[in-house]
Amino acid sequence: MSKLTKRESEKHTKALELLGRGNLTADEKLFVFGNYREDAHHINSKHGAFFTPYGLARDLTLHIPYTYGQTVTLIDMCAGIGIISYAAAMEDNSRCPLEITCAELNPDYIEVGKKLLPHARWICGDMLDPDFIRSLGHFDFAVSNPPFGNIDSNYRKAYKSNLFEYMVIEAAAQIADGGAFIIPQMSAPFVFSGNSNHRWLNDCRAQKFEENTGITLEFNYGIDTSQYKNEWHGVSPVCEIVCCDFTEKTGQLSLDMSASA
Repeated sequence: MSKLTKRESEKHTKALELLGRGNLTADEKLFVFGNYREDAHHINSKHGAFFTPYGLARDLTLHIPYTYGQTVTLIDMCAGIGIISYAAAMEDNSRCPLEITCAELNPDYIEVGKKLLPHARWICGDMLDPDFIRSLGHFDFAVSNPPFGNIDSNYRKAYKSNLFEYMVIEAAAQIADGGAFIIPQMSAPFVFSGNSNHRWLNDCRAQKFEENTGITLEFNYGIDTSQYKNEWHGVSPVCEIVCCDFTEKTGQLSLDMSASA
């Protein structure tokens, strides 16, 4: 748990009061998303889990493919309290109806998320559990700001990767046609955010991931995530958005859906 400043604690308390009242307005929901402190009651550094700033969540949703008049099925993996899904619903409901599923391991976050995004389907489960993944069905698109790094998981043997962000992308490839993911810059195959020397990288961890899985990590629409660096809670990560077309994977990807804990 983080030690909040007096001002942060006051805003977190107000967010809790709003959540207790229910029937929140759009402005009140944005206040909760910006000031509910996930690190007030949970040791998130241990799990590498931190909530996405709203601006970055909004930018991520620009990558969701829309066909006017047709419903898009969206899976928000490691959804937290649902800020990415909320941004998608707010920014794009005039263009295309969304059918949103939010999958999250922490039941406390799900209870908050249900009040902020009540029309989504909320499911509690481990996004790396092959049985849980299989139960979700298939989606048009996956979005995620997953935990970063070498996080403990009972399901490592089911994946070719050992970094959590990569394992979530592997899991997404089993249930979605495409996806957009926030990952550490060092896990991306390019350097763009917060750097004037934009470049693709050779002989990097992303290249090894692509070779092992057949999943290509593509560039985004030119989003510089560093503009939101100081809007995270408790951390200031350097990250990138990577996009994937899972219909184009080469075939060597093979998640062991029979792997057990």
